[in-house]
Amino acid sequence: MLHRTATARLQQLAGWYPAVALTGPRQSGKTTLARAAFPDKPYVSLEDPDQRAYAQADGRGFLAQFPQGAVLDEVQRVPELVSWLQGVLDASGRMGRFVLTGSQQFVLRQGLAQSLAGRIGHLELLPLSLDELVTGEADAPAALPDLAARLLQGLYPAVHARGVPPATWYADYAITYVERDVRQMLQVRDLGTFQRFVAMCAARTGQLLNLSALAADCGITHVTAKAWISVLEASYLLMLLPPWHANVGKRLVKTPKLHLLDTGLAAWLAGVRRSEELRLGALRGPLFETLVVSECRKHLRHRGLPHTLHFWRDAHDREVDLLIDQGGGRTLALECKSGQTVAEDWFDPLRRWAASHPGARPVIVYGGDTDQPRSDIPVVSWRHLHRALDQMLGDADRPDQASDAPRPSGATV
Repeated sequence: MLHRTATARLQQLAGWYPAVALTGPRQSGKTTLARAAFPDKPYVSLEDPDQRAYAQADGRGFLAQFPQGAVLDEVQRVPELVSWLQGVLDASGRMGRFVLTGSQQFVLRQGLAQSLAGRIGHLELLPLSLDELVTGEADAPAALPDLAARLLQGLYPAVHARGVPPATWYADYAITYVERDVRQMLQVRDLGTFQRFVAMCAARTGQLLNLSALAADCGITHVTAKAWISVLEASYLLMLLPPWHANVGKRLVKTPKLHLLDTGLAAWLAGVRRSEELRLGALRGPLFETLVVSECRKHLRHRGLPHTLHFWRDAHDREVDLLIDQGGGRTLALECKSGQTVAEDWFDPLRRWAASHPGARPVIVYGGDTDQPRSDIPVVSWRHLHRALDQMLGDADRPDQASDAPRPSGATV
């Protein structure tokens, strides 16, 4: 069983709000987490045709079945149910009554914002983080996968919990979710063009988003490419990392970076099938950067930390791969290097950034297995990224530490 760090935040939100919305990509573990965190609540999946028809026909009667609340799974399938929930939650006044899960944030959040503002807490659950996966593996370092193998595996729970070969699982995931559900939401008729578009996005992970070039390569319009990117982002398949805007000027690049949210899915969509292809291939560096960005997003979102993610690049291509904005002029600046041998020129962009930003804390995350605690810029192994983030972000930054909310016991899923 795998412990999910988001358990504490989920239970905490249930102590503050009458309902909690747990969103994230399909197969990220939302249902398992919700049922493990609240084992006494009835569970209903609105993917079930009978339950969905009942909820659509008689929302009031459907909710009346659960006087003590319930876990309602895939609630975006019946968006009108959210309107009935408003009255039910207001009438009881109890906290943590309903837990709603959904994999389509653009549908779910629109309904929640309209009907349940102030009544519902939000938590985003992404696939496993590295620290969740490797707990207990430290005693057997010889058995740990190397970086290329980990990038190819990705971090969706089923690949690890059930031992499904990554190529098999991601092929099925692409068919059932990317090519069926997401394509249907976009009402795309030409499957081949959409498949090519998604593959092109995967091949561009870790790069600046050039919508015009992406559209031209796929034979679609700029407007269509923009719409498809928006839906893929809302479906938790990719994220757009915004540029740093604290000092907007003509020399700053203002285009976002494109990152897929899981390296295993990105590698499969880009046509990579064997870890040997990543050890020397051109995609190793971008995928490693994508891994670090995704892991930082998981670290923040699963713990309820309010910090935002950015990157910085100027017109001369001087770049810092990832900035975690902690507010108050404080930033954690990370440079991502997939190599296993530290090179002196890795430090130059971070030193330049730190010199002009007194509140910056620069760090290099690299593909080696051991940390190097250097005096000015520490070098952290990818294996220890979450431990380093805990140390550098610190418990003092967590908005929940001073709260009187109930302390959860945690759950393993």
